[in-house]
Amino acid sequence: MMILYLALLLLAVFVIFYFRLYLFAFPTHRLIILMYHQIEEETCEDLTVSLKNLEQQFSYLQKEKYTAKFFSELGTPASKSIILTFDDGYKNNFKYLPALLEKYNLKATIFIPTSFIQEGYGDYEMMTFEDLRSLPEKYIELALHSHSHQNFRDVSAGFIERDLEKNMQILESQSIKYSKILAYPYGKYPKKKADKDILFSNLKKIGIDFAVRIGNKVNYFPTRHPYELCRVDIKGGDSLIKFKLKLIFGRLKLF
Repeated sequence: MMILYLALLLLAVFVIFYFRLYLFAFPTHRLIILMYHQIEEETCEDLTVSLKNLEQQFSYLQKEKYTAKFFSELGTPASKSIILTFDDGYKNNFKYLPALLEKYNLKATIFIPTSFIQEGYGDYEMMTFEDLRSLPEKYIELALHSHSHQNFRDVSAGFIERDLEKNMQILESQSIKYSKILAYPYGKYPKKKADKDILFSNLKKIGIDFAVRIGNKVNYFPTRHPYELCRVDIKGGDSLIKFKLKLIFGRLKLF
């Protein structure tokens, strides 16, 4: 039994590894979505990338001719499509991101939980609505991260729908342009198929085009699962070599 289990495990690893190499070899159908949070000059935290590391990563993307896109541009084919995403609306994104994106001719999507903008988030300094309005549209699009940033596995379908509608209403009331793209808070959504089907039906009803989880995989695109796009989590301690490997494989447990 143990030998059979190990054989199946090795087969699964081989299939996953082979498929990710296939996507790397045929990049037209390959979509990488990277996930970031904070940017600081120096850091030792997983959810914060240093300014030096981020600039090295952006420089590499430019050098290797990756095409950074907004979600609205996914219908335009490109050999190396990539979407850069930042969660939560931290003030340090406002401070550092626009200049870096312009320098390396890249684009990024920032997912906004409106309660963090209205009420703050712990001891972190968050952007204001005025900050959001003044971000350069050429390089940055804003999108949805719910209003209250509750784990979607812990709340009802009705709560989720009302919360997302509030997320959109607040942005609209503040004259802030946004795309109807959702990043699930904590990367989570219901596990049970019935609950997931209800969620996806509600997302379609309120006009959400795509939704992203974590997953740490490279996506095949076009996709039949627009509400389950995966993001690759870029950690503060990732070396440039590890960053390059994540662009190929996503995150394998081998590294």
